Amino acid sequence: MNAPTVDDARLAEPKKGIIVAALEWRRVGLPLALGMLLLGGLFNREVVAAVQTWDASTAYNHCFLVIPIALYLLWDRRLDLVGIPPRPMPGAVLLGLPLALVWLVSERLGIMEGRQLVAISFVELLFLAVLGKRLWWAMAGPLLYLYFLVPFGEFLTPGLQDITTWFIRRGLEMLGVAAYIDGYIIEIPQGTFYVAEACAGLRFLIASVAFGCLYALMMYRSPMRRGLFMLVSIIVPIIANGFRGLGIVYLGYLLGSAQAAAADHIIYGWIFFSIVILMLIALGLPFRQDEISTRSATPPDDPVRLPVSMRGVLAIALGMVVVAAISPTVAAGLTMATAIQPPVPASIDMGADCVVRVTDSTEPGTSRVNSERVACGGVDMDISWEAFSPRITAGPLMAARRRLVVRAQTEGLQENWLETGSPWRIMLSDDPAFAIGVSMWVDGKPVRPGLVMRARMAMNSLFGSRFTPMVMTVTPVVDWDGGNGARQREAEASLPRFLLQHRDLDRTVGLLSAQ
Repeated sequence: MNAPTVDDARLAEPKKGIIVAALEWRRVGLPLALGMLLLGGLFNREVVAAVQTWDASTAYNHCFLVIPIALYLLWDRRLDLVGIPPRPMPGAVLLGLPLALVWLVSERLGIMEGRQLVAISFVELLFLAVLGKRLWWAMAGPLLYLYFLVPFGEFLTPGLQDITTWFIRRGLEMLGVAAYIDGYIIEIPQGTFYVAEACAGLRFLIASVAFGCLYALMMYRSPMRRGLFMLVSIIVPIIANGFRGLGIVYLGYLLGSAQAAAADHIIYGWIFFSIVILMLIALGLPFRQDEISTRSATPPDDPVRLPVSMRGVLAIALGMVVVAAISPTVAAGLTMATAIQPPVPASIDMGADCVVRVTDSTEPGTSRVNSERVACGGVDMDISWEAFSPRITAGPLMAARRRLVVRAQTEGLQENWLETGSPWRIMLSDDPAFAIGVSMWVDGKPVRPGLVMRARMAMNSLFGSRFTPMVMTVTPVVDWDGGNGARQREAEASLPRFLLQHRDLDRTVGLLSAQ
């Protein structure tokens, strides 16, 4: 029998390294999958809210493609991972403690996007803790791309509306078109335009950034070039949307009809956006970096290193899940205090000139919903209000607000405050037509949505309050589905008049919330 030679031993070394690497991946694969499954169950509300937003908002429809894209990026880099062994980092579990605190603050403030960002961050930490720093860094591009799963950026809409309006204003001045601009309302002799939220360009901006990140990961290797292209993918769609808005208004000027120019503004937007994407591709293509293989430079496996224990990796993964569960457990305990139903009357006194026709009351969950139809001076209005536990957070309050005004959420939505300092937000929509006024009360005072209101309610959720948070809506009674445009416009005009004529309504609701 022949003894093994030196050459045979050398040929056996790579095979041995591959076998060891495969065994190590098997040891970390199961704990990694189990950890992700448990994190998904722990943050199920964040996941459900995200998927619902993807489905409901055209600005986030592309989020359904994020996971397939991340998997493709991992597959594209599969050979770069050869020779990089998993090296679990137990210390990474401690990085979850500040994340847990951020989640609790976001939950108390009622900021779902913050909770979702923390959930994705825990997934990133899980990969880091189980796979180790070196392997995580090799997979960083696809892993970080998962942050596009979060429907984030809606707070940018007012700023984008301001930028688009500024572009239209300056453009019309340069083109010599006479225009009167008040806020987001643009009037030219040929008609009136409104820079609605749908026209702000948020959907184009978010889709462009997601595309820019993917393009940068595929075409460039230098962090500098990747960062520059992503910056361009942010700036270009903002400028392009400004020109799009200007083009629609100027087209109305040329056609002599604002309605004709704005009829297909969404189609114009997507065509324009497609052109912008093609321009970004053309601009970025000359600077592409062909892939430079570094696989030969990858250091060989060390055959004497200690094997990875599945039990140890499983303990690390479960430890990360335990840390992630700290804040939801604390939040669940605080939420138990909101089970107390607030005492709220089934009817609101609107004054001597108003007659209550119909009242209704239901109690879903932690809120009490009341409604009534009143006739005031020949004008009929439907009034609805919800009252919440004094220790509720801003999340359910804002959710109730969105639910009550859901019918107004159309492409042609216009939103304006009734007047300076007023708590009433007037929402007018078309196709289908609808009008509604909405306001909120916290600590017995009317408030406007914002961080200050959220912080105040977060403090109340911890220390209690003697006031009942409330949401109220007022809607003109008219056949909104009947198609009678004159009656609908008359109803829209009656809403601000009604609220201005019944200013005592604010004081009345404030007193009710103090009970």
